Amino acid sequence: MRGFGRLTRWLAVLVGLAVAAAAGALAWYRHAAQPPVSGSEVLAGLRDPVTVVRDRHGVPHIRAASKADAWFALGYVHAQDRLWQMQMNKRIVAGRLAEILGPSAVDNDKFLRTLGVRRNAEAIFAQASPEARAALQAYADGVNAWIDQRKGPLPPEFLLLRTRPERWEPADTLGWQTMMAWDLGGNWTQETLRMRLAQVLPVARISELLAPYPGEQPVRTMDYGHLYRQLAPLASAMASVGDKAPPGYVEGMGSNNWVVSGAHTQSGKPMLANDPHLGLQAPALWYFARLSAPGLEVAGATLPGMPLVVLGHNDRIAWGLTNTAPDVQDLYLERVRPGNDTQYQTPQGWATFETRTETIRVKGAADVTMKVRSTRHGPVISDVAESLASAAAPLGAQYVVAFQWTALRPDDRTFLAGLRLNQARDWNSFTDALRDFHSPQQNIVYADVDGNIGFYAPGRVPLRRADNDLKGLAPAPGWDARYDWTGFIPFEALPHQYNPADGVIVTANQRIVAPDYPYFITSEWTVPYRFDRIHTLLAATPKHTFDSFAAIQKDVLSLAVRDALPLLLAAPVSSDASRPPRERALLEALRRWDGTMDAGRAEPLVVTAWLRELSRRLFEEKTGEAIFARMWEQRNVQQPMLNILRDPRQLGAFWCDRPHTGPAESCDDAIADAWTQAMADLTRRYGDDPARWRWGEAHAARSEHRPFGKVAYLAPLFNLRVPTGGDTYTVNVGRHNLRDEKAPFENTHAASVRALYDLSDLAASRFMDSTGQSGNALLPRYRDWTGKWAAVEYITMPPVAAPGTHGAADALVLAPATK
Repeated sequence: MRGFGRLTRWLAVLVGLAVAAAAGALAWYRHAAQPPVSGSEVLAGLRDPVTVVRDRHGVPHIRAASKADAWFALGYVHAQDRLWQMQMNKRIVAGRLAEILGPSAVDNDKFLRTLGVRRNAEAIFAQASPEARAALQAYADGVNAWIDQRKGPLPPEFLLLRTRPERWEPADTLGWQTMMAWDLGGNWTQETLRMRLAQVLPVARISELLAPYPGEQPVRTMDYGHLYRQLAPLASAMASVGDKAPPGYVEGMGSNNWVVSGAHTQSGKPMLANDPHLGLQAPALWYFARLSAPGLEVAGATLPGMPLVVLGHNDRIAWGLTNTAPDVQDLYLERVRPGNDTQYQTPQGWATFETRTETIRVKGAADVTMKVRSTRHGPVISDVAESLASAAAPLGAQYVVAFQWTALRPDDRTFLAGLRLNQARDWNSFTDALRDFHSPQQNIVYADVDGNIGFYAPGRVPLRRADNDLKGLAPAPGWDARYDWTGFIPFEALPHQYNPADGVIVTANQRIVAPDYPYFITSEWTVPYRFDRIHTLLAATPKHTFDSFAAIQKDVLSLAVRDALPLLLAAPVSSDASRPPRERALLEALRRWDGTMDAGRAEPLVVTAWLRELSRRLFEEKTGEAIFARMWEQRNVQQPMLNILRDPRQLGAFWCDRPHTGPAESCDDAIADAWTQAMADLTRRYGDDPARWRWGEAHAARSEHRPFGKVAYLAPLFNLRVPTGGDTYTVNVGRHNLRDEKAPFENTHAASVRALYDLSDLAASRFMDSTGQSGNALLPRYRDWTGKWAAVEYITMPPVAAPGTHGAADALVLAPATK
């Protein structure tokens, strides 16, 4: 026993030493990996010295003698703080993830190689203006200066994957710009969904399910069901292609911006607010910075990988973006020539596919070689589905699906528009800059120090012929010229306003054009709950301040729940005395509740679970389990559910009844079934005591890391999670993923950044993002803003004192190698 005790003591000592060594190593790493904040670095590529002062929040303030040097320095600090994020983005663009992640990333690489985003970015750079090329090259030089002369250890992802950073190129920036457009424009997946639904439902029922904008009738189209039912294998293959693609806008919805004139503010100058909603990630998508140089005084949210402020202000104007979500992607059925699969049919006859070979290098496995085909419309994305060589219809014809998208054009000048937007001085120079803003179309609100406000929705939106009887809603016959694009909506005809009489402009992804607008933008606007709520809150305060604007961004009252709850509670289930006491208590609580999706309450969780189960009950059997699993998201189910419950005799007679059961079932039956299932699900997940159920815990915001966010033993280190309120339709948005059976209520899509501007004092502008400035999970600034973001708090980043003056912070001086 004495020997055993001695061994135990030695083991304890060894464990203690190991813990101490680990703590010491972490302390050393945290010190060594911090970006330098003082001293000097001599760097090739600079013209003159640049100072970089990091404020108390870690935000770099860059002072340069030229715009080129400012862009260089921004590239340098981006690489210091977000090197892994940038390297991942570079590989995503090029379809090169499998090189470091192995076979699991091959499908994603195949899709992106097929799209050809990196190839198109190279073509854009080749056609870019000298101004754009100079900015892109200066920025790349700054990124590479850090990579080449970096001191200290690499971020942990490089060590875990045993890889090294690669040099940055201008095409990487332009490719990431295209991927941002992808994230905001996933209309093609809705076309694929209609193709699948046509296998099981008539077109009239599809129009009920994929419901029109409130108050409008479904867009009249041809009866495409007959065509698609012949192509069931192709429809199934396209569904699998969607699984291989990066998620786009269809995976979520939401962004808010608004601007009011000085007549509505205490300062007497305009005020502007913006909170774009995107998929949450760790580190955050955005990085705050301030750049000062002759002709350039700009601050706000930058994207690591791009040399400009995307959301922010300069010394004269402020701006904010939301997604217009136009229909700028079309799928085309291309008929392959019988007996010759190198050609496809066009209105002028048979044409030859453009082809190229792509080789994907795979870590730990053999290279994958693939042939990429393109038609006059774009890349053949159905080829990504390995199970489909080409789908054969009953008559023996073969078809593939090509993809056309406004962002895949070599003449895209969106980057140049961003550069000029940063330097705009007034409404005229602002709108002149936006003429080159091609993709993605955005609702951009504007305010200036002279008291003007405005809005423009720039972007390339296809013109479709009057006899196009599919309206871009479903894959079209590529051999028929009536479905071809004929140009783009003229810039002057795009939606815009300048100094409206009421002094208020709000966009929240709602319909932004009147019914008599002569051009087609989309038929899939987001329902206007957030728009209506923002208008109500703006009207409730006569003179706005930063604090009243912040209260609007924090608002979690759900008009969607207020619409749905009375319809649910009108069913007999709400007064059923045979229900267990805890259920009767919950139903009574719902009757008293006002629809505020507060993190500390149980009611938001109960009603969300009830609606989730109701959507399953109404639609799963009608569409089939496989199709329903792909369409199960609030964009597709919220509005049709309400329409059905409001019209139980007509719509409900079909959707609420289950034909394979006994007597016909009503919507009351469906609501009762959904309640029972919701109670069982909540009990299984959170226990049988509803007093312990909390919406904020179930609805915690998860910022997911790439690629370790889904690796069980690494996710706790790299992912960030914080309780939040709100729902998909609250101003303070928190969208959850209905089809995620493991975590269906978790908040995965929310305000990626928040910003508030008062044009009377732009230096006092308020900002916040969802994580922090650093991309290194072992450093404090990786997660230091997460709690503040959840609480809707802000930072400011006014200009810091110049180095050498009283009260100035330490500065890092970047000096040119030669003068």
